[in-house]
Amino acid sequence: MTAHASTDIVLDDIEARPGSTTSLLRTVIGLYLRPLGGQITSAALVRLAGDLGIPAARARTAITRLKQRGLLLATADAGYALNPAALPMLERGDRRIFAVRTMAADDEWLLVSATIPETRRDLRHQLRRRLQFLGAGAVTAGLWILPGHLADEAEQLLAELDARVYATLFRTSDPMPADPLAGAAARWWDLDALRAEHERFLASLADLEHAEPFAAYVRLIDSWRVLPYIDPGLPRTLLPDDWPGERSVREFERLSLALAPAALAHARDAVPRADRIET
Repeated sequence: MTAHASTDIVLDDIEARPGSTTSLLRTVIGLYLRPLGGQITSAALVRLAGDLGIPAARARTAITRLKQRGLLLATADAGYALNPAALPMLERGDRRIFAVRTMAADDEWLLVSATIPETRRDLRHQLRRRLQFLGAGAVTAGLWILPGHLADEAEQLLAELDARVYATLFRTSDPMPADPLAGAAARWWDLDALRAEHERFLASLADLEHAEPFAAYVRLIDSWRVLPYIDPGLPRTLLPDDWPGERSVREFERLSLALAPAALAHARDAVPRADRIET
């Protein structure tokens, strides 16, 4: 029953493409392993994957991949436990996914200035990649801007990468680029790519209409979960008039509210207490 914690973990899994087997299994684990007691038999996890239409062999391959990435730990009972090192990442995901926050026009901004030595190009790449996944815009090389309410997450990210020594953080309520702020925001963030992600999410909702609540809810969360990270929730005044973000949030909240209770009930029914290897 014992599982040993590992700190070698992808803290924000931005590799798995939404809709892929690995991404769907990761979403199931993030949603249900905690309310099911933190541990689960391999058979029960494969059974939940089957409820999403995933063949058993493909599910086992994805589970092995998630174990290699550090999300899961093998137990002596031929099952899996959540890696305790993954809990901060999952809790951060809960906040971002289920409590979407949009900036008001007068909200504070955070600037992150980082000078990484040439000998640490790997760190420079990781920091840029992780800041983008946090929703930061690139002002110049080594200077990022993001909503002020993400300051704690920026600090946590820098600590996780052991990069705090290279960074200086500034708060401001009045960034002053040479041109209007809306034009600068369009340079700092790739709004075309963000629009495409919102449109992808909205298009994916059509596939949920005839699915059972468990499958519909897991696929809803899986399709949505990256968006609240990469979209910083810019003030409405900085976005095009036809911006699809508000519609995405409304549809996500509506469907999540409708599907979540039945989906959790299904997970509890599908994983009897004996299959949960509760500690």
